[in-house]
Amino acid sequence: MVDDNELRKLRDTAVPAPGESAKARAFEAAMRAYDQENISVTQGSAAGLRLTERAQKLWSEIMQKKLIATPALAGLVALPIAGYAAFHLLREPSPFGGDQKITETLADKPASVKPLAKQAPRDQPINEPLAATAPTTDKKAGADVESRDAADALVAPPPPPKPESTAAGSAQQSAQERGVLAEPAPAPLPLNNTAGAPSASRVARMQAGESKLMVQQPAMAPADQIAPQGENRNRIEDFKTNPIHAAAEDPVSTFSIDVDTASYSFVRRSLKEGALPRADTVRVEEMINYFPYDWKGPDSASTPFNSTVSVMPTPWNAHTKLMHVAIKGFDIKPTEQPKANLVFLIDVSGSMDEPDKLPLLQSAFRLLVNKLKPDDTVSIVTYAGDAGTVLEPTKASEKDKILNAIDKLTPGGSTAGEAGIKEAYRLAQKSFVKDGVNRVMLATDGDFNVGQSDDDDLKRLIEQERKSGVFLSVFGFGHDNLNDRMMQTIAQNGNGTAAYIDTLAEAEKVLVEDASSTLFPIAKDVKIQVEFNPSTVSEYRLIGYETRALNREDFNNDHVDAGDIGSGHSVTAIYEITPKGSGGEQIDPLRYGQATVNNGGVANADEYAFVKIRYKLPNEDVSKLITTPVTSANEVSSFDQAGTDQRFSVAVAAFGQKLRDEDATAKFGYDKIMEIATAARGPDPFGYRSEFLSLVRLASALGGNR
Repeated sequence: MVDDNELRKLRDTAVPAPGESAKARAFEAAMRAYDQENISVTQGSAAGLRLTERAQKLWSEIMQKKLIATPALAGLVALPIAGYAAFHLLREPSPFGGDQKITETLADKPASVKPLAKQAPRDQPINEPLAATAPTTDKKAGADVESRDAADALVAPPPPPKPESTAAGSAQQSAQERGVLAEPAPAPLPLNNTAGAPSASRVARMQAGESKLMVQQPAMAPADQIAPQGENRNRIEDFKTNPIHAAAEDPVSTFSIDVDTASYSFVRRSLKEGALPRADTVRVEEMINYFPYDWKGPDSASTPFNSTVSVMPTPWNAHTKLMHVAIKGFDIKPTEQPKANLVFLIDVSGSMDEPDKLPLLQSAFRLLVNKLKPDDTVSIVTYAGDAGTVLEPTKASEKDKILNAIDKLTPGGSTAGEAGIKEAYRLAQKSFVKDGVNRVMLATDGDFNVGQSDDDDLKRLIEQERKSGVFLSVFGFGHDNLNDRMMQTIAQNGNGTAAYIDTLAEAEKVLVEDASSTLFPIAKDVKIQVEFNPSTVSEYRLIGYETRALNREDFNNDHVDAGDIGSGHSVTAIYEITPKGSGGEQIDPLRYGQATVNNGGVANADEYAFVKIRYKLPNEDVSKLITTPVTSANEVSSFDQAGTDQRFSVAVAAFGQKLRDEDATAKFGYDKIMEIATAARGPDPFGYRSEFLSLVRLASALGGNR
């Protein structure tokens, strides 16, 4: 056995360096042995050189350097490409459409699985997605809706480069925090383009442009995979549902008409993003009045509108009836429309730096410019920190000049709304058209954070300016920061309308298809007062119009402002009434006697109610009165005997109440609403009613059978 000390000594002994002569002898012997072994082996072409140790070493060094340099070079090239792609992906908006995709995804779920979605409480974000499943549904009614989304697929060359700004960076960071899903952003249209649409006229306009690039919208994520939204900062006016009134104690109901449509767009966007809307965003009257109806209009322009009243059984309550009041405005022929003096008051603050805000706004106003007559006038005022005039009053015949001014708008800064409104009114007065249309058209996300930001101050400012004959309409863009309360204040006190534009198709509806009713008023300060007959009606309640209620004495007060009606516009109001002795009363009679009432005498004993409508002509300050008694002659015995438009409007009213989770429709399922709306869809050239059916299916999938 070897001693450990000897092993350690051997290990520590240094290896002697080989001698040069020994190395030479060993190398020479190895070469002789190699030559001897391979002397008879073919070496290939004589012209080629045999590899040597030096050549092999040189090639090895080259390959090692190449392997190291290639990944480094590829990384340097890929880095800017990846950064560019990530930047654009993060700027892309959440989907504007895709309701058919959501429905199909939900329909693929097992029918036995119970829906998980609940209505968002009032203190929760409006657009918070809620997972859900649903049974398979018939897709026929929603097939026409895909053509409504075609207008949103139009794209154009990118707008001019925008200067970098802190506000823009903050907006992009906010979009990243919300987890926005990537999809093609709604870029501004080419100068000669118009929006696409399902109707033949819209398709023709789509084909008339010089060049159009149609892109397929990506499918929305399934409802149970939609990313949670960030904090919702929408400012919505809270209100309570109209109560039931006893006709013997409180027989008179008074309210201002409402032709706004913003609520319907709110509801649509929320449902398409996979969430039930918050109750206060659902204003039932705005949902009903979103749709065009073929009510009977006046015979001549001397009477600006005609009213039609009908009574029918209530689909959701066998003990009550519906009193349906419909108003149709006189439709001015295009050749007889007065000249228009329009001022575009455009919010270009930093908060507008979102794809569904300023870019969509630019595309929307292009559509309107293409609709104007050559002798109409357009001015453009922007506000962001300071208000400024981008375009002095310019005739619409100089279309390229107007469109170029719209194209150059870029976001940045805070919002100086007060200064912008004052400058817009100044320009409107500068080009005031006597006996024409003078209107400021405010486009904003509602973020008035500099200047006169209080709603009451804005109300006083606009009330003062409307006396000059300049009306004001407001169009909201974007979501998560929309000041709906401010929009309503401006519209109601500026003799104008409020609309929410969330897609290019909606922009076409508001600014092209409904341009006549949007721009050309035929009556202002329109009020409705209904007196119910306690002999025939025990109780009543007005469906919707909670934010438009007036005092009884306001009806005859011409100093009290109310809503306006545009050319060809239709307005609908629905009362649910409880006939006397029907057994559906919810209010007990008074023990110590009833209030003194005037039944109108024996001759009027069969009347349900007496409807009074007061209005002013656009250029007058003294109101006129229209009255209509409601009797059994206005009644149909069954709901199916009512007209198609009446039945469809009732379906919309039921849907709005259902979304607000009202007791009246608690036991009336979405399937019943679908049944009524499908049977009453009627002619639907633009696909609005088909889209409504798809929204009912989405709500049913998200809310179950509640």
